[in-house]
Amino acid sequence: MKLAQIASAVGAHLENGLPETEITGVAGIEEAGPGQLTFVANPKYAAVAKTTRAAAVLVAEDSPRLATAMLRSKNPYLAFAQAIALFHQAPRRTPGIHPTAVIHTSAKIEDGAHIGPYVVINRNVEIGRNAVLLAHVVIYRDVRIGDNFFAHSHSIVREGCRIGNNVLLQNGVVVGGDGFGFAKDDRGRWHKIPQPQPVVIEDDVEIQSNSCIDRASVGETRIGRGTKIDNLVQVGHGSHIGEDSLLAAQVGLAGSTEVGDKVILTGQVGVVGHCKIGDGAIVTPQSGVSGDVAAGAIVSGAPAVDHKLWLKYSAILSRLPEMAKALRTRKSKTTDDTEKP
Repeated sequence: MKLAQIASAVGAHLENGLPETEITGVAGIEEAGPGQLTFVANPKYAAVAKTTRAAAVLVAEDSPRLATAMLRSKNPYLAFAQAIALFHQAPRRTPGIHPTAVIHTSAKIEDGAHIGPYVVINRNVEIGRNAVLLAHVVIYRDVRIGDNFFAHSHSIVREGCRIGNNVLLQNGVVVGGDGFGFAKDDRGRWHKIPQPQPVVIEDDVEIQSNSCIDRASVGETRIGRGTKIDNLVQVGHGSHIGEDSLLAAQVGLAGSTEVGDKVILTGQVGVVGHCKIGDGAIVTPQSGVSGDVAAGAIVSGAPAVDHKLWLKYSAILSRLPEMAKALRTRKSKTTDDTEKP
């Protein structure tokens, strides 16, 4: 593909290069070689960009000039993602139903569907146009799914759940499993609380491998439009996640958690039930949220506090034994001085 064609496709401006240069693929800044396109979105890689062997580099609009051909972009990271898609397009699935699939006669599936081996679609299910359900996907009864649904192998959508358009489930996702609800009787035995209410997933959501979105006893569990959920994430029953939020790997939300729009929960964050996390907040890795988080806040630690305060905690943590020893010595000296006649 010509360099000029790539620039046009990703909305970048070509500088210091020949439009007819042939680009054969994409690679990272340190691995890229002749004929390949790379990118610099992080300033710490600016020095490496000066010595790259790549044929062209996607850079920010204000990046310093390089000897290599440059494609200037407002968002070089996004532009690079678009460039990858030019060279690595997803395989197209031929419409059709595999003979081993089991589909209830009451199910309604719109045109263009690809239904793979051993897929099970239960009664009163409705699925929109151009769906792809790969091997061993199971759709329980009374589920409603929009257009362009893509379910990888072994993903499951439980009874009554509702899924919007352009939703992608990676392998092993469970949408609508029972919430973790039990009541203790007078003898200390646990009794299951029924979880009849559905999960609602809005448009343009992606849920990655082996994540679980639990159904609720009352109300509903809802994932807002455009939200992306990483591997091994647990969304507890009755939780609501807003639009365009990111939940990284191993995040756990207890029941009835409310997460706003454009929130970022990084790896292994845990949130206590009934907490509210405001729009645009960021929770850093392995933090434990036990109370509400204000909109736009950045919090860290367990229990999570303001990130700048947590940095101060961290800076003195290794000195605590030394400080405790000095305090004991001072206290002992003060006591001795007090006891002298």
